[in-house]
Amino acid sequence: MNWIGTIVRFIVSALVLMFVGFIVPGFAVASFGWALVAAVVIALLGMVIEAIFGHHISPYGRGVVGFISGAVVLYIAQLFVPGMRVTILGALLASLVIGIIDLFVPTEFRRSRLHD
Repeated sequence: MNWIGTIVRFIVSALVLMFVGFIVPGFAVASFGWALVAAVVIALLGMVIEAIFGHHISPYGRGVVGFISGAVVLYIAQLFVPGMRVTILGALLASLVIGIIDLFVPTEFRRSRLHD
């Protein structure tokens, strides 16, 4: 396991969450520290969803199902991260923006798909 690469991915994911919080209404992360915690929680929730439902419904996937499951993961993540606030519309918009950013900057959100 490459620890440095994993740490860098989480830092990039936290920066993406901070950026998304800046541009998406209804999506806010209080600080970089909370964004880092949110990146870890989102990765864990994504792994749980993938373990339960399989790769086809994973937020790491693409398409409508990946978009919707990504929005659900973002919305649920706020329950575990006190410094994160997300509305339903904010989760949908953030999932869309993260999906677009993820095409150019691979984050933890799509990590498992890159290595399959």
